[in-house]
Amino acid sequence: MNVLNPFVRQFLVGWITVLDSVPDIDMLGFLPDFLDGLFNMLSDSSHEIRQQADSALSEFLQEIKNSPSVDYGRMAEILVQRAGSPDEFTRLTSITWINEFVKLGGDQLVPYYADILGAILPCISDKEEKIRVVARETNEALRGIKADPAEACDVESILSIARRQLSSEWEATRIEALHWIATLLNKYRTECLQFLNDIFDTLLKALSDPSDEVVLLVLDVHACIAKDPQHFRQLVVFLMHNFRIDNSLLEKRGALIIRRLCVLLNAERVYRELSTILEGESDLNFASIMVQALNLILLTSSELSEMRVLLKQSLVNPAGKDLYVSLYASWCHSPMAIISLCFLAQTYQHASTVIESLAEEDINVKFLVQLDKLIRLLETPVFAYLRLQLLEPGRYTWLFKALYGLLMLLPQQSAAFKVLKTRLKAVPSYSFNGDHLKKSSNGNPYQFLHHISGGSHITEDGNVAVDNGDPHNGINFVARLHQFHQMQQQHREFFRNQAQTRKTSTSVSKEEVQRLEEGEEETRRPHLSELNVPPRSSKRAS
Repeated sequence: MNVLNPFVRQFLVGWITVLDSVPDIDMLGFLPDFLDGLFNMLSDSSHEIRQQADSALSEFLQEIKNSPSVDYGRMAEILVQRAGSPDEFTRLTSITWINEFVKLGGDQLVPYYADILGAILPCISDKEEKIRVVARETNEALRGIKADPAEACDVESILSIARRQLSSEWEATRIEALHWIATLLNKYRTECLQFLNDIFDTLLKALSDPSDEVVLLVLDVHACIAKDPQHFRQLVVFLMHNFRIDNSLLEKRGALIIRRLCVLLNAERVYRELSTILEGESDLNFASIMVQALNLILLTSSELSEMRVLLKQSLVNPAGKDLYVSLYASWCHSPMAIISLCFLAQTYQHASTVIESLAEEDINVKFLVQLDKLIRLLETPVFAYLRLQLLEPGRYTWLFKALYGLLMLLPQQSAAFKVLKTRLKAVPSYSFNGDHLKKSSNGNPYQFLHHISGGSHITEDGNVAVDNGDPHNGINFVARLHQFHQMQQQHREFFRNQAQTRKTSTSVSKEEVQRLEEGEEETRRPHLSELNVPPRSSKRAS
C-alpha cells in the first residue's frame, strides 16, 4: 500500500473499492491493515489518486458509522500519526475520522485518550480554519466522556501530554492544555495529585507566559491544587522562589498573580502566608522589594478592599488587630510600607514614632521614591477617610504630626513636597488644643488617650474602643517599634556588607590591573645589556 508508482496505487484503490462493494466480503475487518496506505495516498501528487483515496475513505467511514462492531483501537493509532502530517488535506481527513471515532467509540477509546489528545491539541492551533473547527469539536467531545481510571484511563499519560503542550508556541493550544489539567483535577483529583511533582515546575514556568489569559488559567489550576493546606503552602513557597530568581516575573506579572490568587484563595490567607515567609527571608534586598510590591497591591487593588476595611478597624476589632500584627513583622522590611500600613490601620501615633526613628542611612533614594508614591496614593479614594480626618486637627493630632514629618523628609523642590504641602494648607486653621491629649504618669508615649463620655476612649487619634483597660486593643506598639528597629538594623548591616564587598572587589580589580600594567612595563623595559651602549672610557691620568 505504500508503493509510489501511481499506476499501482490506482490499481490497489480500485480493487479495494470493488471488494468493498461485494456484500459477502467484510472489508472493515481488514481496514486497519490498509488504512494507513489509503491515508498516504491523500498526499499523492496526482489529483485523481487523491480523489479515489478520499472517496474510498469516505465510504469506509460511512460503513463504520453503521457497523455495530469496529476495531477502533488499531485504527486510532494510525489516525493519531496521520493527524501530524505536513499535508493539510491528510490532517483534515484524519481529524475528521478521529472526531467520528470519539463520538462512536466512546469507552473503547479510553486506552487511547492520551494519544488522541496529543493529536488534537496541536490541531486546535492549525493554520487551516476547517481543521481548527473539527479539532475543537473533537476536544470538547473527548473531554465530555466519563472514564474511570480503573478502566484503563491513564491519567498520568494524559497529564503528561497536557504538560508537554504547555510549551507549544501557539496560545490556543496552551489554553486547551490548561483546561485539560483543570478538568483532570476536578474529575480525578486524588490520581492527579500523585503526579503533582511532574507538572508543578511546568505550571510555575507558565506564569511567565506572554499571554494574560494563559497566566490566569495557570493560576486557576494552581488554586485548584492549593485547596489542600500543604499544597497551598507549597504553592506560595515556590511562587516566592520564582519571584526571587526572576525579577522580570515580579515586575511584569507580580501584581496580576497576587491579585488573582487573592480572589481564588482568599486575600487574607494569601497575605498572611506571604508575610510569614518574608519575615524570615534571608535576601533582605528581595524582601524589601517584595514587601513594597505587596503593599502597593494592598493599597490599590479592588480585590483587597475587604482587607483594607478590616485593617482600618485594627484598634477596635480583634480580627483587624490580628491581621495588622501578622503583616507588621514582614512589612518591617520597608519603612515606607510600615508607614503606609499605619496610615491604613489609623495607628497615626505609631506612624509618627516610626518616622521620627528613621536614621540617616534609611533616607536614601529608594526611600524617597517610595515616599513619593505614598504621597500620591494619599490623594486617591483609598485614603479619602484620612483626608477627611484632617478636618479635625484637634482630634487627629498624631496624623498631622506624621504628615508633617513626611513633609520634612521630602526635598522642597520635589513634586511630592508640593502635593503634600498643598493638602496640609487646605486644612482649616483650627487651633490645636493641647488639653485634648493627656500623658500618663509613666511617661509612655503610647498611653495618650482622648477621653470621651460613656466610659469609652479614643485611641491612636480618634478610634473609639470600649474602655477595658487595654487602650490599644492588645497591640503592643513598643514591641512593634522594637521589631521595626531590629529589622532596619539588619538591613543597614546587610547593605554595609554589600557595599564593603563591592569596594573590596573593586580594590582587588584595581590592584590586579596595576600589577598587570607594571608587569607589562617591566617586560617592555630593555635590559642594560640589550641597550648596546659602549662602555665609558676612563680618563688617562694627566
